Amino acid sequence: MRYFNYLSELQREGIFLMKPTIVTKSTPKDLLQYSLGATLYMPSTRHDIAELVISKKYTELCSMVLCLEDAIGDNEVEMAEAMVIKHIEAIYNSLKEQVISTEELPLIFLRVRSPEQMSRISYQLKESLDCLTGFVFPKFSVYNATAYLENLVTIVKETNIKLYGMPIFETPDIIDKETRVMNFLTIKKLLENYKDSILNIRIGATDLCGLYGIRRNCHTTIYDISIIRDFITDLINFFARDYVISGPVWEYFENSTTRILKPQLRQSPFSESYGEGGLKVRTQLLSEYGDGLIKETLLDLANGLNGKTVIHPNHVKIVQSLIVVSNEEYLDALSIVENYTGNVGVVKSEYLNKMNEIKPHYLWADKVLKKSKIYGVYHDNHNFIDLLAESTYSSNLV
Repeated sequence: MRYFNYLSELQREGIFLMKPTIVTKSTPKDLLQYSLGATLYMPSTRHDIAELVISKKYTELCSMVLCLEDAIGDNEVEMAEAMVIKHIEAIYNSLKEQVISTEELPLIFLRVRSPEQMSRISYQLKESLDCLTGFVFPKFSVYNATAYLENLVTIVKETNIKLYGMPIFETPDIIDKETRVMNFLTIKKLLENYKDSILNIRIGATDLCGLYGIRRNCHTTIYDISIIRDFITDLINFFARDYVISGPVWEYFENSTTRILKPQLRQSPFSESYGEGGLKVRTQLLSEYGDGLIKETLLDLANGLNGKTVIHPNHVKIVQSLIVVSNEEYLDALSIVENYTGNVGVVKSEYLNKMNEIKPHYLWADKVLKKSKIYGVYHDNHNFIDLLAESTYSSNLV
């Protein structure tokens, strides 16, 4: 898959200084782990999963999770397993018949209910398993971590198919302050033996909030919920130096018509960039996405998280447009990496607005350059508004 492949070549030339490159499950892990973008969750009981992948119904879709856990009822499990096997086999056959190519295939993950279910479905899929990039491990904790990870390693060895795991942290024992640190330390030590198999760590914010009877509204970011903000802080502290952590789900796909707070999106960037057209984009964002999604995604990025779980196709473009590397970030990162020779300790930014310290900013710069390959780099004076405006204009022409 390639991000923003739905744009014409002319549109890409106008928006990107560096255009996104193709990513597949075979891409080296150090790059692939940053490549998930907006990961769309959908119940595995949907009847059109194979069709929407093969037909490329959602042109912006680059990663997806088929859920066998909370997104389906407890009484639907047997039916859901049969359906998901059918869908994955259909996708695999379309690849064999060259209806779609590997380069067009989104990164597909299966969220299972248990290690045993993961093994059972894997062996039923046989060679079709290769359509998957990996599995999502829900309710990941000290009590099931070894079983999940060992089963994954066994499946990979026995099938000779590369697969990754993505644990979701969402259980009482890791949100509870009394046991969090001890369990984080135990899990961190355990994961060291399986580091090459872990693609992302994900945050189950909905489950964690639910443990305390909390549900945020569409005007509130997850960082406004103090207990979750505290949890994310600790999660970053323990794991972000060794693993990519993805942002939690935004669960609202249509904003409230009655606003409690004034819009968080400033009008000026839209009107300055596109005049009336920019204001139209802003109106569409407020009505279809909600400015809370934009604010939360920006806070994810500011805190070092990469990518985000989403539950509606309308969220995908907005999240992914925010992940694209800005021209200023790219030039700063390039300068830092190029000067990582020991000859200088600090260099002036090409934008002449900051000093780039080589050692403290090196890891940040390395991440920025990796993301620039995946998501591209905006031209100077371009940003997510330009990309969303192009998408809006393109869709209006169809």
